[in-house]
Amino acid sequence: MKMVAPWTRFYSNSCCLCCHVRTGTILLGVWYLILNAVVLLILLSALADPDHYHFSSSELGGDFEFMDDANMCIAIAISVLMILICAMATYGAYKQRAAWIIPFFCYQIFDFALNTLVAVTVLVYPNSIQEYIRQLPPDFPYKDDIMSVNPTCLVLIILLFISIILAFKGYLISCVWNCYRYINGRNSSDVLVYVTSNDTTRRERSDNFILPSSSYL
Repeated sequence: MKMVAPWTRFYSNSCCLCCHVRTGTILLGVWYLILNAVVLLILLSALADPDHYHFSSSELGGDFEFMDDANMCIAIAISVLMILICAMATYGAYKQRAAWIIPFFCYQIFDFALNTLVAVTVLVYPNSIQEYIRQLPPDFPYKDDIMSVNPTCLVLIILLFISIILAFKGYLISCVWNCYRYINGRNSSDVLVYVTSNDTTRRERSDNFILPSSSYL
């Protein structure tokens, strides 16, 4: 009887909308690629014309700059890096190269960990939400309505919202991981078939070499 590892029960070749995991990973990589490209264009526009994207301290409700040149350059570098990672994941899923998917998978794990820390912070320090809302600009939409909500209900709503996001991100992580396993398994089977076919060919050649010599006996 063949033994099956417990974690293989969660392995599947299909993802949302009955798509294959390769198709889902390609679509996910393209979606992230478009989002980061749009963010990069906005950052480059803000860097080229800073007066158009300038926010005063009164508009932000604090005594700090919205985005200086150093932070802008860091944000641009991160956007370029994310575009490269998303392009690698898309290319790796399309060309069935599992190693190219690893950077995108690591980014997903990192993003999931950050969102988990946010949920833990909200759970451990529920008063931090009220403090954050008070620091928002006075003309922030629905600020007074949010402040009037019961703090306990507000914490529960935020935790529910973060839980939904974490569940969705976890599902996307599983899709990319299943795509990585699928490509690895497919490449391994191709190598096995290649080795087996070569071994069979060598045996046939050796048999053909031995049979004529045995006919003289």
